[in-house]
Amino acid sequence: MASLARAARIIMVGCPGAGKGTQSARLLTAFPSLQAISSGNILRDNVARGTDIGKQANSYMLAGSLVPDSVMVKLILSSLPPATTSYILDGFPRTRAQAVALSSSVPVNFVVNLDVPHAVILDRIANRWVHPGSGRVYNLTYSPPKVPGKDDVTGEPLVRRRDDDPETFKARLAKYEEVTGPLIEFYREKGILWTVHGETSDEITPKLLDEVITRFGSEPQAQERAASAAQ
Repeated sequence: MASLARAARIIMVGCPGAGKGTQSARLLTAFPSLQAISSGNILRDNVARGTDIGKQANSYMLAGSLVPDSVMVKLILSSLPPATTSYILDGFPRTRAQAVALSSSVPVNFVVNLDVPHAVILDRIANRWVHPGSGRVYNLTYSPPKVPGKDDVTGEPLVRRRDDDPETFKARLAKYEEVTGPLIEFYREKGILWTVHGETSDEITPKLLDEVITRFGSEPQAQERAASAAQ
């Protein structure tokens, strides 16, 4: 575990299946002062509590419409901790318009772009199975269930997600590139985008931890990392 010398306000971007959840979880383990803030949880909480902004969002969802950017930004801003807090914001922003609106109030200072080859992602998806009751995810290649086709905890059957069909997933990847390209360019222009290349989570994680230490750790920590890398 390591400490952060200054506040890190992190956004993680990457194609579906690139490992954003895995890398976020590893950052949270490595840096206990980091918090995980989920835009989905914020939305559900406000709807459940019947807040004014939650009611606005729910009216769109009940009508089968997407929650507008302006409403989502208000939801996020109403729930974020002080700027001195370190956190990973999950699930938002997803578009350049959302990023522009968010940046006027939130001093995001590190955007991680997970660059994993599409062929690798499609192979992961082809081997992915889930337990529908809990959301536990298995991969036949590197994290298979103890009993083929069965959940480790309940013994219940595993299923394939409907959108894990290879052709459907290819369409999702293409849509991601179309929508997220301008978002990535926005953060590149702001000078806070960092792209990490890799084919596995274990390959990416050490690079990510080193970068966080370099940017947000204490000077001795950064020097120690640099010396270790030079050996």
